[in-house]
Amino acid sequence: MLLLTTAGCLEAPKIEDRWTRVDLDHSSVAPGEALAAGTMDSIHVDARITYRRIVTGYFVAELRASATLGPASVNLHPDAPRVPMANDVDAVLANSVSVGRAVYPVTGWDHLIQPVSLDFLAMPQAVVDSAGVSIGATSGLFLVCYLGSGVKIERPGFADSIAVTPFPSAPNELLPVGMELSVAP
Repeated sequence: MLLLTTAGCLEAPKIEDRWTRVDLDHSSVAPGEALAAGTMDSIHVDARITYRRIVTGYFVAELRASATLGPASVNLHPDAPRVPMANDVDAVLANSVSVGRAVYPVTGWDHLIQPVSLDFLAMPQAVVDSAGVSIGATSGLFLVCYLGSGVKIERPGFADSIAVTPFPSAPNELLPVGMELSVAP
């Protein structure tokens, strides 16, 4: 009897299969679509979160405007390579302001696949800082979907709000998703 053995090992799964990932299944805007400046747009997002570990926090779908990042600065597209896109989403979050968003609380564990559908209103315009001061024209407009930690803010006489701090992608083994849009005059 002859036994053949083969030396070797199975390849380790790719990061895309080991890290918690957010996929954009459908949205009311398409990559590269132009949104009119100063016009309120209704944005719909159907996303899917595939958990690879326990994550508790918030899922955020957000339209962000940047005066410093443009389409040539980052590569955001639902079909783009995920690890570089995760770094680009982190860059967009650090160098832009929100012009509309929706937030949804999530808790997931390894192998859970959670669909999330959100709607929100957004208005692309000149980019302003946190004090409402204009800091320049919009160079880049981005729809991003990511996970973060949050704190509920209750203000008497006003609607409750949630302040969300995005989880950095690499240290938290997360793969957010996004797409580049543009602002039409």
